[in-house]
Amino acid sequence: MKLTSLLTVFALTATPAMAADKMKLLLDWFVNPDHGPIIVAQEKGYFAEQDLDVEIIAPADPSDPPKLVAAGRAELAISYQPQLHLQIHEGLPLQRVGTLVATPLNCLLTLADGPIKTPADLKGKKVGFSVGGVEEAVLGSILRHHGAKLEDVELVNVNFSLSPSLMSGQVDAVIGAYRNFELNQMDIEGVKGNCFFVEEEGLPSYDELIYVANSNTMDIDMIRRFLAAIEKATQYIVNHPQKSWEIFSGTSAELQDELNERAWADTLPRFALRPTAMDEGRYAAFEAFLNEAGLIPSQNPVSKIAIDVTAR
Repeated sequence: MKLTSLLTVFALTATPAMAADKMKLLLDWFVNPDHGPIIVAQEKGYFAEQDLDVEIIAPADPSDPPKLVAAGRAELAISYQPQLHLQIHEGLPLQRVGTLVATPLNCLLTLADGPIKTPADLKGKKVGFSVGGVEEAVLGSILRHHGAKLEDVELVNVNFSLSPSLMSGQVDAVIGAYRNFELNQMDIEGVKGNCFFVEEEGLPSYDELIYVANSNTMDIDMIRRFLAAIEKATQYIVNHPQKSWEIFSGTSAELQDELNERAWADTLPRFALRPTAMDEGRYAAFEAFLNEAGLIPSQNPVSKIAIDVTAR
């Protein structure tokens, strides 16, 4: 072997591998089937393929993740499109950079055999919520659609206990319940629930779960690589629904139950197949809706709310 070749081999073996870029991702909730592409990307090594070391963190309070990203405590957070519009108007430096679940999941959940037959029946009743700000805005819009006002109900922060608080009688309805999760949870408990779907109750359609980043400090290249891994994981889930369920549920004994398996099947068709793809009209329409409802003082351009990282 030539001397130059020996030197080349030595250089290659002596040089340590470049460390992967570290990234903190804050979830919106405890790990559940909504986070399928994230967990599958981690377990299948798709983040590692993109030279990313992703730390996935479940929040103690579901309202915290976007605020922590705005404060520079994490690179990305899972959040909600309606919440993003409001928080930008509050001055938080946030932008949507990708989509996780591309259809509404939120609903106003009541007992199927209870006294609440329409949202108007909630006057004088208690409504549970978990995420401050966004849920009040959504509930207020639904109530106005039925000739009532937010002031007509008593709001109760039930944190993560949405369906339990409804089944126990602590509240008469909950807003922020997911049709793929809480409805199944109640059915398994032998209690029939009824969902008033938000997109059928006066709200324009929107992206339920999105990835948000700090608009001042985001690393576009790192986010592109993260979303490439998420897209690959989503494709794997669609192509291999049973195998991907086994991978997902295999990460924790707590996920290996009927509720999560049902929710997995119900969530699969709602994942964004193209996480970077952005519908500008959807974001403009929701901003206009919030402004017309008096929930925000003005309308921001879509470019301030959401970006397509592949175009940067």
